[in-house]
Amino acid sequence: MKILKIQTLRGPNYWSIRRQKLIVMRLDLEELADKPSNEIPGFFEGLTRTLPSLIEHFCSPGCRGGFLSRVQEGTMMGHIVEHVALELQELAGMPVGFGRTRETSTPGTYQVVLEYLDEQAGRYAARAAVRLCQSIIETGTYPEAELSQDLQDLKEFWADASLGPSTETIVKEAELKGIPWMPLPARSMIQLGYGVHQKRIQATLSNRSSVLAVELACDKEGTKRILKEAGVPVPRGTVINYLDELETAITDVGGYPIVIKPLDGNHGRGISINLNSWEEAEAAYDAAKEVSRAAIVERFYQGRDHRILVINGKVVAVAERVPAHVIGDGKSTIEALIEQTNRDPRRGDGHDNVLTKIEVDRTSGQLLEKQGYGLTSVPAQGEVCYLRATANLSTGGIAVDRTDDIHPENVWLAQRIAKIIGLDIAGIDVVTPDISRPLHEVDGVIVEVNAAPGFRMHVCPSEGIPRNVAEPVLDMLFPQGSPSRVPIIAITGTNGKTTTTRLIAHIFKQTGQIVGYTTTDGTYIGNYLVEKGDNTGPQSAQLILQDPTVEVAVLESARGGILRSGLAFESCDVGVVLNVAADHLGLGDINTIDEMARVKSVVAETAMPNGYAVLNADDPLVAAMANKVNAQVAYFSLNPNNELIRAHTQRGGLAAVYENGFLSILKGDWTLRIEQAVNVPVTLGGKAPFMIANALAASLAAFAQGVRIEDIRAALDTFVASASQTPGRMNLFNLGQYHVLVDYAHNAASYEALGGFVRNWDGERIGVIGGPGDRRDEDFVTLGELAAGMFDRIIIKEDDDTRGRPRGDAAEWIGLGIEQVSAAHTHETILDEVTAIETALNNASPGSLVVILPEVVSRAIDLIEARQPIHTSESVNPSPERNGTAPTGIVTNGNSSSHKTLAAPPASSAESAQKESTEYANLR
Repeated sequence: MKILKIQTLRGPNYWSIRRQKLIVMRLDLEELADKPSNEIPGFFEGLTRTLPSLIEHFCSPGCRGGFLSRVQEGTMMGHIVEHVALELQELAGMPVGFGRTRETSTPGTYQVVLEYLDEQAGRYAARAAVRLCQSIIETGTYPEAELSQDLQDLKEFWADASLGPSTETIVKEAELKGIPWMPLPARSMIQLGYGVHQKRIQATLSNRSSVLAVELACDKEGTKRILKEAGVPVPRGTVINYLDELETAITDVGGYPIVIKPLDGNHGRGISINLNSWEEAEAAYDAAKEVSRAAIVERFYQGRDHRILVINGKVVAVAERVPAHVIGDGKSTIEALIEQTNRDPRRGDGHDNVLTKIEVDRTSGQLLEKQGYGLTSVPAQGEVCYLRATANLSTGGIAVDRTDDIHPENVWLAQRIAKIIGLDIAGIDVVTPDISRPLHEVDGVIVEVNAAPGFRMHVCPSEGIPRNVAEPVLDMLFPQGSPSRVPIIAITGTNGKTTTTRLIAHIFKQTGQIVGYTTTDGTYIGNYLVEKGDNTGPQSAQLILQDPTVEVAVLESARGGILRSGLAFESCDVGVVLNVAADHLGLGDINTIDEMARVKSVVAETAMPNGYAVLNADDPLVAAMANKVNAQVAYFSLNPNNELIRAHTQRGGLAAVYENGFLSILKGDWTLRIEQAVNVPVTLGGKAPFMIANALAASLAAFAQGVRIEDIRAALDTFVASASQTPGRMNLFNLGQYHVLVDYAHNAASYEALGGFVRNWDGERIGVIGGPGDRRDEDFVTLGELAAGMFDRIIIKEDDDTRGRPRGDAAEWIGLGIEQVSAAHTHETILDEVTAIETALNNASPGSLVVILPEVVSRAIDLIEARQPIHTSESVNPSPERNGTAPTGIVTNGNSSSHKTLAAPPASSAESAQKESTEYANLR
């Protein structure tokens, strides 16, 4: 077997909308292409011996052992690799269950799809599964050491990918609340929410955490001075920098017993408590200095260690922390008891699990010695042997929930302390014999105030009630009623995506909001280009969603990005599908137009239930997507009598149509006229039907998202298909004696759409044509046939990048298509694009239209600009003068008696305008 390619999907994708994290492996079975598993001697036995847990895989039989029965009866190796890869992850502690295996159009080559939790682990599991199966095929077994190493590697990947217990608690709560999140590439930060509504966390620090407060909390002595000044009970103590200051410090705090700890340590490192001799104090000073530049010497207070968690000024949880210890059984040594305790499945390394494994070191030995024990001692039944003096969970301690036990006065004190220090999330360490009594009654003290306190002890206490401490964090960051998302309008289709994306962005700009949008020519925020390039994939979308200034995201979502990585967002407010045509077939294992429709439908299917899927009613493949979506559906059509539109609006549905020369919104029985097509520059005076369709889709998407008709109309009137606004999208230049049209048409559907405009030109029509080299031979023939019906003269050129096709080959196929229509048709081949364009421009006849379909749009435009075109509104919109006679107020419908028509109010009538605004509000 040979792995040809492995891809990582990170969002809604071709294979699944809900299962967003998928590995797609293209696997060539080679000599196993025609050999099912039952024909491979010893394979079933070797597989079950290596991975007996595969008995739990149901597979298509739907019962325990179902998959293994398939292996025994005979199934293809791609299917087996899928299940093995899933099981390897399961055994490494990553529960996954989704998989698919499909043979491609290349016999013996399969797409193996499997779910992952960590993408590195997922890719590793895919490769390991192939290695494991190949070994069993060749030798009948897979070495135990190899399997053990695979599982160890997978566990390490999973451990490295862990967010940490506190961060994971917050992220899981965010998911429950429907708040999107994403990791940021620095300092382990997590972004919660999108765009202008985003918040950030780093463990349990938030963007609301004050730098001054965090720095103060890290300065333990400074914190103590501030609290003491405020009347808060704190330990007597002092800071020393040198060993010769230690004896004086011990005297100043009142003598033994004492505590010595680092000035700026954390997680209990370097802390020694209940010291009663100079020798102990000297050793403790050395331990503290290993962690910090200075040490704190404090009086030791008797009592139990408690952590009070305060979030947004409120106490939300209290835990008693018990130092790492074992309890004697009268038979086992302390060493054996530690091993037994560490076998608790809740214990892991560091912060990987609910509890941390107990580690024995010099400090443990010294503490045992003080208690009269050693590691080989056998403590009596019930005897408690402490292995740590401090109660941190990170050193093996346990937590007992005491939230319901804390005295109201101590609650008040903790909330006051958090405000004194200034922390939004504070962990307050208290030593007291009894948390249910006020501190001043029992000689309790505030030991520390911690920024970024851990949540593990509260979420998963060893004893008591788990507390959901992540919820108050999110309620603080996103108070009730405040949004976490910005509106996302996603656009896909074979043709028209970039124009529609730009037009939707232009419409939303009329509302005064900052719009971030991605297109094939760049990523934009507001009026500025952020990044140039073909930016229609998930990385560019993520850039927009991460930007804290963006208020609306308009995202062009192309086929390639969906297949390579999936979408960058798990849901959108409006998903627009313009059309599906036979382009890019044969690429990415998408070989039929129905499969291409499935790719495009991903965008529609991610629209939220309270959002809209905007679908082309004139395209049966697109219209059929309505059966798959969870969102509301809105249709657009160039035909006002489209039966689907009629039935939809009769049920109260939303639509947009081209009727009586107007772009109009239909909502139930109402027709809301936006603008006449002749007045919309992008439609080239109403002569470009496909541009009218794009404008309808854009208008409908904006209206569905709550944009006013007036703002939509203003945008349509001011959006020009110019080289600066929509480069390569119907850019018309007036060169005096002739015109030049630049468009990025590159497939049959876009050629056909372009022909609707070109064939209406009165003069000679000259075409400079070509197509991307990775298309099928028959696609080039079709382009030639279409061009022959569109142009009087044709120059065939080729792209600079032939995408692996021999130079001149694509041009030959296009020429063949032209000749199949008419052998006498005038055409010539000039492979170099620049030479072909210059030749066409130099030989253009008066009144002619030169249509250039370039590979590099900017280069073609530069060649035209060098000839100094006339820059007037007529050059980009050769349409009649705005007639200004649109009907006003409510008028009868001139087309169908089933709809009432509502159009623009006269600017001079405030009363009429107010009345119409009310009508619009009622219609929504």
